[in-house]
Amino acid sequence: MERGLTMVATVALLAAIALAVSLGVLIARRQHQSEPLMPVAMESRGNVSTGGAQLPVSRAGAQSLADVCLTPGCVHAASEVLEKLDPSVDPCDDFYEYSCGKYLRTTNIPDDKSSVNTFTAINDQLLEKLRTAIEEEESQGPVPRSFQLARKLYKACMNKTLIESRGLAPLQSVLKDELGGWPAVEGDQWDEAGFDWRQSVYRFRRAGYSVDYFIDFSVATDARNSKQRSINLDQASLGLSREFLVKGPSDKLVDAYYRYQVDLAVLLGADRARAERELKQSLDFEIALANISLPSEKRRNVTQLYNPMTVEELQREYPSVPWLEYLQTLLPPHVKISNDEVIVVSVPSYLKSLEALLSHTPKRVMANYVMWRAAGASVTYMTEELRSRQLKYFSALSGKTEREPRWKECVDIVAGGLSLSVGSIYVRKYFNEEAKKAALEMVDDIRQEFLHILQEVDWMDEGTRKKGLEKAKSMAVHIAYPDELLDDAKLDQFYEKLDVSPTLYLESVLNLTKFGTNYSFGRLRQPVNKTEWITHGRPAIVNAFYSSIENSIQFPAGILQGAFFSAERPKYMNYGAIGFVIGHEITHGFDDQGRQFDKDGNLVDWWDPVTRDEYLKKAECIISQYGNFTDEQTGMHLNGINT
Repeated sequence: MERGLTMVATVALLAAIALAVSLGVLIARRQHQSEPLMPVAMESRGNVSTGGAQLPVSRAGAQSLADVCLTPGCVHAASEVLEKLDPSVDPCDDFYEYSCGKYLRTTNIPDDKSSVNTFTAINDQLLEKLRTAIEEEESQGPVPRSFQLARKLYKACMNKTLIESRGLAPLQSVLKDELGGWPAVEGDQWDEAGFDWRQSVYRFRRAGYSVDYFIDFSVATDARNSKQRSINLDQASLGLSREFLVKGPSDKLVDAYYRYQVDLAVLLGADRARAERELKQSLDFEIALANISLPSEKRRNVTQLYNPMTVEELQREYPSVPWLEYLQTLLPPHVKISNDEVIVVSVPSYLKSLEALLSHTPKRVMANYVMWRAAGASVTYMTEELRSRQLKYFSALSGKTEREPRWKECVDIVAGGLSLSVGSIYVRKYFNEEAKKAALEMVDDIRQEFLHILQEVDWMDEGTRKKGLEKAKSMAVHIAYPDELLDDAKLDQFYEKLDVSPTLYLESVLNLTKFGTNYSFGRLRQPVNKTEWITHGRPAIVNAFYSSIENSIQFPAGILQGAFFSAERPKYMNYGAIGFVIGHEITHGFDDQGRQFDKDGNLVDWWDPVTRDEYLKKAECIISQYGNFTDEQTGMHLNGINT
């Protein structure tokens, strides 16, 4: 689920729940205007069971209150709503302020966060549970190896004393011995003759770093044929968002990015004057990469990003790169390709411009760029001296002035890197199976309502409507977690080639990255299984997803709790909370990107031209509405296309 849902869901969630409570209050007021409501609420705190509550109300009031839920779950839910809304505001004048006003006024953003909302609150609770589960020693029986890996990585992360005692040596060794050295740090000792940008990519691949700093390389389900996978080439993954880099070095955030690079190089042994001079040149190179890349709003048309060509055709079109060698080196040894292999190129103009850029860029500049990227990617796993400088940079980006507690960071890293292991630990210890059953029922109800709406859309022709209905009905649903997560043998088999040491933190993280890359790239020849448990085996996360390539929606166990779902409160509150998220994900199958895929997850234009034009016209209205919005606090304009 994309980033925009976080803010939208938070507002909608609070508003939806507040609406339900508010309607009840308004109805009660109309029915019993002469009866004092506060004494009832105060008395009901003493006994929340409907059978034993002593309520000083009339016979009519008692009859109406018989339908009021006074269980502990309901009282708790009502209390949470009341803590957020502002009853001094008339909901008919400003419903947002009414439902969220008190929350906005009384909620402070902690120094270790850049924002707070419903997602972050539930995520904090989830992290607490994961911490307990990971730190907890098994009381009986052998511990699955997959669980041992998670606990070893957590111990490596938490052992600050050992990390400090090892100092900068682990990173310095990797940079110099495995990657060829950082010119800004090595100075005149750097071996320029031994550098080639392609060889640097190969070295990064072997060491466990990203291979995407010049050209993004991935193996993914083919958009035109979702039953098979293909190699994809795309524009570079940048160290700072393209939208900032294209503003140039004078931009405040770009300057902070540059200053961070310089300081990190100095901390690793560089002369400051040399670092400032050389890293200014490598920053200009990265800005050039940004300028030849497509902006995000021009990447929403998936058809334009699908440009298949064989390796042989790729070689003719972009002759400066030995493509067969390049692609084969990045793939695991057991995966073989030939000149007939079809490669999907996302942005052909980028490759053409990259050839020209690389042809006149000095080796030292390119090396400083990629070595900065490797060093920057490693700081999180290093000493506090480096991490403190990283925090200063993060503060410039997000406003955070403190790091989150070490245990939270370590749980996050372990849960992200070993998601199957941690997910299995989580669902076994904490997940309520009733939530899974209830969520499935809600998905069915909300899907039926969506189908009803689709049948009544007056601007859609019947042929497109029929295919749209088929797509909605075919949408697969993944709730909570796959059953295989409870199978120790399957988990251990998946992680059998991964090694993690509780005493070698950076090295363990790099091993984990290599393991993940080998797994991802190694699936090129494997048939696509859209219900594969590994793909849907990350339950310990507060999020939800729609996959256009699968035509599926997924609601992990982590989001089926807290403000989003509770079996202890009225169903209408769950429909207003997780129900909103379910509806949101279903509609992704028909948004400007999801609509480009058919019911089987293939990139197919199934829209009648007239209906498509009507859709785009209505979408343009929303784009224009949001594109004209300016945030009062920052003065920044929204991008209506991305929003």
